[in-house]
Amino acid sequence: MAFFVVGLLFLACQGNKSGNNEAEQSTDSIQAADTTAMTVQEEVASEETPMPKAADELFDDFIFNFAANRTLQASRIKFPLKIQRGEEVSYVKKGQWQMEYFFMNQDFYTLLFDSEKEMEHVKEATDIHHAVVEKIYFGAKTVKQFVFDRVNGIWMLQEVIHMPMSESHNSSFLYFYEQFASSPEFQAKHLMDNVKFTGPDPDDDFAQMEGVITPDTWEAFAPDLPSGMIYNIVYGQPQKETGRKIFVLRGIANGLEMELTFKQEGGKWKLEKLAT
Repeated sequence: MAFFVVGLLFLACQGNKSGNNEAEQSTDSIQAADTTAMTVQEEVASEETPMPKAADELFDDFIFNFAANRTLQASRIKFPLKIQRGEEVSYVKKGQWQMEYFFMNQDFYTLLFDSEKEMEHVKEATDIHHAVVEKIYFGAKTVKQFVFDRVNGIWMLQEVIHMPMSESHNSSFLYFYEQFASSPEFQAKHLMDNVKFTGPDPDDDFAQMEGVITPDTWEAFAPDLPSGMIYNIVYGQPQKETGRKIFVLRGIANGLEMELTFKQEGGKWKLEKLAT
């Protein structure tokens, strides 16, 4: 029964994976939208609804409004927008900008945290004044960063930075994750002897069940992870990479969440906990 619960929850979180195979294109310096993320009716409706002032308090509230509202987005970008690729710097004028939907064309988004304390803090933190939305392209081994600052109480997109994945503060984990997400054989070799599991109790809607997953039972629990491209949000200034990472898949509309906790041992990342 536990196997069924894990599979069911992840299928609900998984959504449309076509966006995960997006390749970074040369015209990305201006901005390529993530396919047809919203219908015309949805976009018009969102633009007619002004963003609550309180949404500027929490970056998560702001970024969902920013990605759904064309009028708001245009007003929250510092034009001409600076685009940096290594030593090369260019600028995008307001008339050149194309709507950036981020993860709004799929049912989930992904995040990386160094600890549970950090993960809990950002949910209610109103003292954050700097945030970076990252699009991580595994095929091209690049990271595209959208840099936001809260200026005079409102969030503004200040610049876009393109960098090699090797320069990311999460670089060692990202190279590991690329292989972990795409290879069952690699996964089997990067599990703790006993992976802790927590999830909803199928017999009690208000209870959690706990157990362990061993390497020989991993195949039944293994989730289908996004691989081609993933998102991350850096809240505040990035910290130095630690020996632990929590990879979160968070449902946008259904409230579901899956957390995979990895620990670095002897220079190798290994999965130590799966929570749904």
